[in-house]
Amino acid sequence: MKIVQISQTTSLAVKPLYPIMNSDESTILIFLHEALGSIAQWKSFPQDLCEALQLNGIIYEREGHGNSSPLSQLRDKNYMHDYAFKELSSLIEIILSPDKKVLLIGHSDGASIALLFASRYPKNVIGVVSMAAHVIVEDLTLEGIVPAVEAFEMKKLEGLRKYHGEKTNDLFYAWAKTWNLPSFRDWNICNELKIINCPVLAIQGENDQYGSEKQLLLIQENIPHKTTLKLIKNCGHHPHLERGLDVIQLIKDWKKIE
Repeated sequence: MKIVQISQTTSLAVKPLYPIMNSDESTILIFLHEALGSIAQWKSFPQDLCEALQLNGIIYEREGHGNSSPLSQLRDKNYMHDYAFKELSSLIEIILSPDKKVLLIGHSDGASIALLFASRYPKNVIGVVSMAAHVIVEDLTLEGIVPAVEAFEMKKLEGLRKYHGEKTNDLFYAWAKTWNLPSFRDWNICNELKIINCPVLAIQGENDQYGSEKQLLLIQENIPHKTTLKLIKNCGHHPHLERGLDVIQLIKDWKKIE
């Protein structure tokens, strides 16, 4: 793991991944974690996917997460846009050569950020794998946050401190409170989806407590390029952890077609 300074106030933890065999040095996978995620919380999935696709990869932690800088300001309804258009774009500009092709692998908030990035910076993005993305705010999402807050305040989620240390409280409430802002209720990225011009594989668990199949259908409805949808049965909000082998096979099959 290394620390990359992307601005005077922000440094990001970055972990490169290298498969045993690489079939295409010009392409790299970039993994974007969930709202309370970190490098370690991906577990073995990123390395396993890099091995399966025979491609190098990068996992990084957004500001406020893991070993990256603490949050530098209060979040507003545009925080995912900021992570995509400012933070991720700066990181890619610093660490990757201009001709490098990028395949974005995002989960939850990370999937929304991946879709946003692909809408603004299409030049080198050859595809997006979106797992449990949010493109609108559903009642189901807000309802799913309520028990999470209760569990956190009853200290049932203390395991998060293993990954985020002293940043844990700030990070947790930045997530829970921002999604419950009145101004966030009409957050919607469907217009951004309309200008994505790369292939997208959109995956969601049938039993996802933070989003319904409507998220998948909106992705397909609004992205003009070919979009592949997969609703996984007997699966919740974390397809890559709950059904990792199946997800890797889905991605391999999709990449062959694309």
